[in-house]
Amino acid sequence: MYIYGKNVVRETLKANDRIIKAYIYKKSKDKDLIQDIKLRNIKIYFVEEKVLNKMVDGKHQGFILEVSEVKTYTLDEIISSEKEENNPLVVLLDHLEDPHNFGAIIRTSEAMGVKAIIIPSDRSVDVNSTVVKTSVGAVNYVKIVRVPNVATAIDKLKHNGYWTVGTDMKGEDYTTLDYNIPICLVIGNEGHGMSQIVRKSCDFIAKIPMYGEINSLNASVSCGIFLSEIINKRLNK
Repeated sequence: MYIYGKNVVRETLKANDRIIKAYIYKKSKDKDLIQDIKLRNIKIYFVEEKVLNKMVDGKHQGFILEVSEVKTYTLDEIISSEKEENNPLVVLLDHLEDPHNFGAIIRTSEAMGVKAIIIPSDRSVDVNSTVVKTSVGAVNYVKIVRVPNVATAIDKLKHNGYWTVGTDMKGEDYTTLDYNIPICLVIGNEGHGMSQIVRKSCDFIAKIPMYGEINSLNASVSCGIFLSEIINKRLNK
């Protein structure tokens, strides 16, 4: 997999066990970043800009890394590692499809202290170069968990003390909930929201009240608003 852009490259260098090769524009003036790559003994290819343009479909800024796939985890590993946390918080994506949404959610989740994001193994966006680019390297700090069945994953989380908060416009006001408990926040598909079976599995269904003419928000924006409220409630309990 290729990842690109200076900020993404800088963050990925901190976890350089994933890096296989580096491709750099031969006339790049970013000597500091080039030196950082050299110090990590990564094989570097200095190439023409047109070569980089053919490798990725995006603004590479003269830097592309070939990296191994992002490591994923099992749900059992996450539950075990979070046991010592006070009121752990995870995000579950119910068949999200847009890689830009996924990348933005990873970035926001990392900023809010979320340690893991759960995604289904099928019919869902995967961790690709667009996701890594949009996350601006945050994917290196948030554990991605693949599960074969979302509803079954929710049941396992509930069995281990988590309370599940689903997001839907037919729910109760999100500001009225008590978030000082272990929480799994569920974000639905961009077009269809949460599936019926997932909705029925949730302990709470919450909504963000709308006061304008538009009655829905982008999935990553909704996730950010919910996470901000959860953290705010926890800090001011």
